Amino acid sequence: MPRPRKSLINLSDTPYYHCVSRCVRRAYLCGEDSVTGKSYEHRRQWVEDRLLLLADVFCIDVCAYAVMNNHTHVVLRINKEKAEALSTQEVIGRWLKLYKGMLLCQRYIQPDECTTMSDAEVETVKSLAEVYRYRLYDISWFMRLLNEFIARRANKEDECTGHFWEGRFKSQALLDEASLAACMAYVDLNPVRARIAKTPESSVHTSIKMRIQAARSSRQPRSLLPFAGNPSNNMPDGIPFHLEDYLKIIEFTGRHYHPDKPGKINDAEAPILSRVGLDNADWNAMVAGIETEFKTAVSIEKLSKIKKPIKRTLSA
Repeated sequence: MPRPRKSLINLSDTPYYHCVSRCVRRAYLCGEDSVTGKSYEHRRQWVEDRLLLLADVFCIDVCAYAVMNNHTHVVLRINKEKAEALSTQEVIGRWLKLYKGMLLCQRYIQPDECTTMSDAEVETVKSLAEVYRYRLYDISWFMRLLNEFIARRANKEDECTGHFWEGRFKSQALLDEASLAACMAYVDLNPVRARIAKTPESSVHTSIKMRIQAARSSRQPRSLLPFAGNPSNNMPDGIPFHLEDYLKIIEFTGRHYHPDKPGKINDAEAPILSRVGLDNADWNAMVAGIETEFKTAVSIEKLSKIKKPIKRTLSA
């Protein structure tokens, strides 16, 4: 029986989550329909643009994403501290980028209008701001505003109505650094596994391509949560790995066959494995089982429960 969404999102356990949304029936998000020959490739840019816009408005960071033919993957980090530090005006201003909002809210962020508001009106706005503040670090609201926007636009283009997505999105908690790295690698390698791309750097509309392009200019993308290096007391805010190590692990993991998918790339070493304590674990089994073996949460402790046939397939 499905668990309530609120029970799957628990910031006391982890701020990192893997979310997947899939299209209904034969509906195409992107790609080319082999029956009609119609191309939907332009929709990949819709998803990417909307995702990065929401990341700029919400206090939710994008760690990884991949826009596939009939589904999307995103790895998100909830930044509750950032949301709590926002002023009332900042909260209202962010929310009004997504919705028209009440007239009181529109007046409140205008310096000339704000000074003419009564105490009761100001208190009403502040109460609304607290509701919006919570929404700004709520994954359900983030995914809702991503998926609803794409569904409406796709249905309009297809001149049809009804469901576009297969129910609500699937969510998995990433409970440790190993899980975060494994899931990000799984997401970034999706186009390679599906043989849409031969290498990560040629995987269009993915976070790995964006990171590689930025790395070539000795920078990190502003739209994505940056890599901050090894965990330490004075570590900058960001993903607790080195970018160089992550790129190596993408190459290393992509060289191994996924048991259920045909695509692969070449082999390499991955220094990050020893750093996150995966020397004695089957890293490839962990990546391969992100969606099939792990359900609502992913952690290295759960690795031992992965079915033995999958481990034998990977080690063969």
